[in-house]
Amino acid sequence: MVSDSTALAGGLRASARSTPDAAARAQFPDARRWLQLGLAAIWLLDGILQFQSFMFTNGFSQMLAGTAPGNPAVIADPINWTSRLITDHPVATNTTFAAIQVLLGLGIGNRRTVKVALAASIAWALGVWWFGEGLGGILSGSASPVNGAPGAVIIYALLAVLLWPVAGDQDDAHPAPFVAARPVGPALAKAAWLILWGSLAYFAVTAANRTAQGLHDMVAGMASGEPGWLAAVNRAAASLLNNHGLTASIILAVLLAVIAVGVFLPVSLARATIILAIVLALAIWIAGQDLGTILAGGATDPNSGLLLALLAAAYWPAARRPALTPETQGELE
Repeated sequence: MVSDSTALAGGLRASARSTPDAAARAQFPDARRWLQLGLAAIWLLDGILQFQSFMFTNGFSQMLAGTAPGNPAVIADPINWTSRLITDHPVATNTTFAAIQVLLGLGIGNRRTVKVALAASIAWALGVWWFGEGLGGILSGSASPVNGAPGAVIIYALLAVLLWPVAGDQDDAHPAPFVAARPVGPALAKAAWLILWGSLAYFAVTAANRTAQGLHDMVAGMASGEPGWLAAVNRAAASLLNNHGLTASIILAVLLAVIAVGVFLPVSLARATIILAIVLALAIWIAGQDLGTILAGGATDPNSGLLLALLAAAYWPAARRPALTPETQGELE
């Protein structure tokens, strides 16, 4: 019996010595999992919002139909078809939409189903981006970082790809520099970041957003139906933008362009641009998007600002793992 216990203890010590990095790695929180849970919570919020009484009326189908004007026929015609289908069957269609989003949230929140749910969320998000958001208005000339371009739902799909579960940080010798790089590698993750934030910088200075009152009118129009404190934020922001649309759009474009190239900079500067991205995304979400109008009723999601902040967190440069010291080795032994 004693010899068996001694052999077992020796085996455990040998196992610990053979996987010291795994033991050291266990000291670090799983940032990717927290981000996955954040995405799951937003999907659940979407499902809850979809169960609002407004969504079971013709108002929901009319809201979808409003994304069709200005788009080419290949985009607009399917939107109009979807709108008519919802008008004819409001209860069945909306209940299905809401249930799907709740299931996606629950699935991503469960480790055993996270891959299936993330894959399903990509397919669902792409469909909604086309049939429900009109590609976020990027082809109609109405896209703006303030109103949610390039469409909140496409960011769900991007997050699902970048938060996809993988066995480890690629390999022990070359760990991923940030969470979003784990599934696709640093080069592709940085390219996705550049395209997204670079496109936002472009949308900020399109013709519709360069007018003297373009941004003012967009922000001021959000106040209706909002709680008093949020309407006051709208009015204050609109006052600052009054007759300064061109200047504001240029400043916004410059900030977004800096963020777009930030992940290519040294670590200290990259962290500064990630912080800027989170602050700017939350500022737009509060002052420009009114938390996605979820407090006013009739919202289907929290809009893009919150999702951009979550995405930025996935690019936070990882801390270097401490080397395994003789003391640490001794503790493992």
